[in-house]
Amino acid sequence: MTRSRFIEDAYLRDAAADVFAVTDEGGIILDATIFYATSGGQPGDSGTLTWEGGRIDIATTVKGEGGSIILVPAEPNPLPPVGARVMQSLDWERRHRHMRVHTALHLLSVVIPLPVTGGSIGTDKGRLDFDMPDAPDDKAALEETLNKLIDCDFEVTDEWITEAALEANPGLVKTMSVAPPKGAGKIRLVRIGEGENTADLQPCGGTHVRYTSEIGAVRLGKIEKKGKQNRRVYLHLVP
Repeated sequence: MTRSRFIEDAYLRDAAADVFAVTDEGGIILDATIFYATSGGQPGDSGTLTWEGGRIDIATTVKGEGGSIILVPAEPNPLPPVGARVMQSLDWERRHRHMRVHTALHLLSVVIPLPVTGGSIGTDKGRLDFDMPDAPDDKAALEETLNKLIDCDFEVTDEWITEAALEANPGLVKTMSVAPPKGAGKIRLVRIGEGENTADLQPCGGTHVRYTSEIGAVRLGKIEKKGKQNRRVYLHLVP
């Protein structure tokens, strides 16, 4: 299992690690990584690996078997040998924009308190699909409320509960399409705000900003009908 350092600190931009294995397809598995692996609608991280005598660009990161995380090179260049000490460097601007969009989508699920049936995160925009038979009456009002929540500058923290505790509180799960990862005995919750001022609390394995003010202003884009009851709501970062 690869140690997921992005869970411990989403703001780590550079970190050393040892090469644990190289896959038959040329992917690189480290003993610990700051690169987030594609899941939950959030893309895998990109960046670079450097080691004595070598350097390679990482195009994306994916999950492997047995809890491993695989760094996928951008080109078939020479790979670091197993056991080599490497320095990981994130494409930080891309990662931070994913963090901003991801956190904003959590708040969008507060402004639109309906079951979430899907979602996707990009560098400039994201979207959530809702079990929403009818379109919202006032999109401008939703956008205004969302930006007011962002401006509250809530702290974003995480905590852990047991799988049994989550089963006893099914209302914590907003997503119908992606179930929280189980099997490790504990579930990570992401909290926006604290105490009586908690704006959102839900299971999530992604990366987020420390304070909602980092998101910046957002605007709501198209609201598309997807099937009989689903509607897709787009959210854009304001440049």
